[in-house]
Amino acid sequence: MKYYCIGIKGTGMSTLAQILYDLGNDVTGYDDEKGHKFTEKGLEEREIEIFYDQTHPIDPDTIVTYSVAFQEDHPEMKRVKALGLKIKKYNELMGEVISLFKSIGVSGTHGKTTTSSIIKHILENSVGCNYFIGAGDGKVSPNNEYFVVESDEFNKHFLAYHPMYSIITNIEEEHLECYKDIDDIRNSFEIFANQTARLVVANGDNDEVRKINYATKVKFYGFGFNNDIVIKNMKLESDGSRFDLDIDHEFYGSFEIPLYGKHMIQNAAAAIAICKELGIEKEIIYNSLKDFVNAKRRFAISKVGNTTIIDDYAHHPTEIKSTLEAVRQKYKDKRIVVVFKPNTYSRTQMFKDQFVDALNTADKAYLTEIDCDREYAYDYPGVTSRLIVDSLRDGEMISEETIDKLGKELNSVICFMSCAYMESLINCFKEYIYKKENE
Repeated sequence: MKYYCIGIKGTGMSTLAQILYDLGNDVTGYDDEKGHKFTEKGLEEREIEIFYDQTHPIDPDTIVTYSVAFQEDHPEMKRVKALGLKIKKYNELMGEVISLFKSIGVSGTHGKTTTSSIIKHILENSVGCNYFIGAGDGKVSPNNEYFVVESDEFNKHFLAYHPMYSIITNIEEEHLECYKDIDDIRNSFEIFANQTARLVVANGDNDEVRKINYATKVKFYGFGFNNDIVIKNMKLESDGSRFDLDIDHEFYGSFEIPLYGKHMIQNAAAAIAICKELGIEKEIIYNSLKDFVNAKRRFAISKVGNTTIIDDYAHHPTEIKSTLEAVRQKYKDKRIVVVFKPNTYSRTQMFKDQFVDALNTADKAYLTEIDCDREYAYDYPGVTSRLIVDSLRDGEMISEETIDKLGKELNSVICFMSCAYMESLINCFKEYIYKKENE
């Protein structure tokens, strides 16, 4: 079959395009963004063609899928409708794909990508697996039995999925442009949980997760002793994290991961529980965790001169705070600086105070203007990054044009955080460092 993916450089759409290609389909795509994005790597490896205008022909038997960032009045959306092409939402198409396999749906407000990536890594080291991970990673082979799918709650996308096993990492207020309130969010997770065929592994330390009425068998994990899967003897060290795990009131094993922060230990515990349920040997799980490398833009570390740069996808106050605490775990004696690009006007407005609290975890915070491709500034009068900056203990605005402000932060650990595109800003900063070193 032929598929045309509009918004193909988006993390979810890029992943779906790769999967459709691997299933033997002809795949092409469209995007407004001509600059290179980290999500293109898999597309380039498969030689999937990307178009940037409305001049190319599209075969009449092509199925079109699209990113929600593209409104109905977008020229390419209007064109495919005028051509009378069959159009499917990308999550509906993804639901059809994963139904062909034994799927593991990883959901939650935070931690989906890391938890999915850990499961994928363990299964690749044992029985093999297909995967759809929202960091631009996707791969399918008909020979694999299992399919790991990051199950995003945005716009209730994950309700198109009916997994065999599922994980709920946490439930918190998020995407309130799509949901009425926390009850609406939790009710959607409840539907997802009860669409799971065999087992839900859920974070029992999270109050909202505990409120769900589970019709499917559930096992709770966390630090609390009232969980079925209990994390004990945690050690947060500069080279990683170590912990013991009890499962069903029995000691299961000791593990170590090259990741930082309590939240990463929770993600690993959920992944371990699922893999044990699938019959993966404990030794394989242990060894896989030791050499795990996280997905793109998840605590990705680089160094230029004496300056350490971390690129991270954190964009919600809880994620930002957890990541900055993890940075302090690894770099105990360093000055910690954060450069944050807010992604939506609604989230900035709703969580202003929480953003201030989270960003104050760093020694210094810089913010760019809001970068949003699915909301408009005129719908949110007065909502800018200044709402956050003006309340910070030590914060100021920054842009590519004023990147020299970071000149006083050399020799620090500088964390660039956003779910929006950050590569251009990071490269701009690296170029600034190179010029300073060669003056």
